Amino acid sequence: MKTKMLLLAACSFVLASCGGGNKPQNTESADTAAHDHMHDTTVAKTDTTAIKEGQEVFFVNLKDGQTVKNPVKVEMGVKGMTVEPIGAINPDKGHHHIIIDGSFEPAGTTVPADSTHIHFGKGQTETEVTLTPGKHTLTLQFADGMHTSYGQRMSKTITVEVK
Repeated sequence: MKTKMLLLAACSFVLASCGGGNKPQNTESADTAAHDHMHDTTVAKTDTTAIKEGQEVFFVNLKDGQTVKNPVKVEMGVKGMTVEPIGAINPDKGHHHIIIDGSFEPAGTTVPADSTHIHFGKGQTETEVTLTPGKHTLTLQFADGMHTSYGQRMSKTITVEVK
């Protein structure tokens, strides 16, 4: 009888130490655990909120309220920063975007890629756009090498009327 009690106690001890009770199980799948390396938070990012005095974007050839004809030539300028192609993330560097009939993108957000957000990722500083007749807003938005917006302080919005 003592042997049975000792054996029963030993089995109970082994089961308890193996976690066979009501402890919650790890619900993380092997797939998500294997992809944790993709969420590396040590990747360098541009501080898109640290705009220095005098840094700005501007339309070189267009003025607010100007009447224009198609195709509309747009020359883009930047002061206090350097234009460079996408890919690299460097402080005080980036590229232009034109947002048609929309507002600036908040600092730290990615500039969308759609029909109203035109990207100039090769570092272009001029283009031609064709707009329907009538009034339109054009917003020039500067962003870093990964299309992360520098925000309102590095944007300029004007209204043009297309005849």
